[in-house]
Amino acid sequence: MLEYLESLRLVDHHCHGVLGEDLGRTAFEEALTEAETAGPPGVSMFDTQVGFALRRWCPPVLGLGAHAEPEEYLARRAELGAAEVNRRFLAAAGLDVLCVDTGYTPEAILDPPALGRLAGARAHEIVRLETVAERAAADGVEAGRFAGEVRSRLHAAFAAGAVGAKSIAAYRAGLELSGVRPPEAEVAGAAGRLMRAAESVGAPPRVCDETLHRFLVWCAVDAGVPVQFHVGYGDVDADLRRGDPLLLIELLRAMAPVPAMLLHNYPFHRHAGYLAQVLPNVHVDAGLATHNLGHRSPALIAELLELAPFGKVLYSSDAFGLAELYHLGALLFRRGLAGFLAGGVEDGAWTARDAERVAGLVASGNARRVYGLE
Repeated sequence: MLEYLESLRLVDHHCHGVLGEDLGRTAFEEALTEAETAGPPGVSMFDTQVGFALRRWCPPVLGLGAHAEPEEYLARRAELGAAEVNRRFLAAAGLDVLCVDTGYTPEAILDPPALGRLAGARAHEIVRLETVAERAAADGVEAGRFAGEVRSRLHAAFAAGAVGAKSIAAYRAGLELSGVRPPEAEVAGAAGRLMRAAESVGAPPRVCDETLHRFLVWCAVDAGVPVQFHVGYGDVDADLRRGDPLLLIELLRAMAPVPAMLLHNYPFHRHAGYLAQVLPNVHVDAGLATHNLGHRSPALIAELLELAPFGKVLYSSDAFGLAELYHLGALLFRRGLAGFLAGGVEDGAWTARDAERVAGLVASGNARRVYGLE
């Protein structure tokens, strides 16, 4: 089963750019965690599930033995240089299509075309809704024209080839979003507050209003593109108490039949699997958590698949910054899914033919169908 999954090229339906510059140890360890810093003195990110997974699986890609010590690994990484390291790991991931969230792009981050070239894959953009709104506000669009301007910018992005949209409401207002489409007057009022707040503190606009998050989701729904939602695990800005996907159920129902893509989901992955079972437009993945759980990732994958229909589970890495995370995400996903499917064959729960068909759906078929990638 693992050999079969390794023969399949993946569709990574949610990922980010990687750093195009060399990194010292501190910066490298900071890229291994969702925390703002790698930790206090004496605490290393190499002594975590993701750190040990990296030491087990990544050194051979750079010509070292498995379990290389951190100092040896980082020295070899520096010797090869960022460009070669990125090329090796993106190629090793075995990717066919990348759907790249472009909402956060520090200067050193590679863009979708560059990622695609390194991976030998087609790369498509996922538009971050809040970024579009914030840029419109920063450009001085009047509150009364804000809604129309945002719709126009999103329409242009989708016409240019973006295949989906993403909401980060979980980071800003939480996921308990009403299913009611906000009236234009409410959107204009919220836009006015957004611009006044930014002006009063002399900072860039930051969407954190429930009305605006809902408005943006409805813009994407009206465009008919899949809408991704950050769910659960993320960096320290996320309020995990408000990141449970069950809070989204009213909006998820209202969005149908437009696909809702629940991203990451840990530790709410069983809740997400339930929603994928009971709501026809909901799809799920275990990106980000897969490589962070390292040796425990097979348990995560099995728990996600307890209720979620196999035709509604997708692969994503949510890799950001380090090209190693593309490789780890793909490798741990393949190993976890292969173990789950092979165990079912051994127990007589399904046939080997069924297992291979499901592997193809989760690895790429479901994403190709939902995003229209053929």
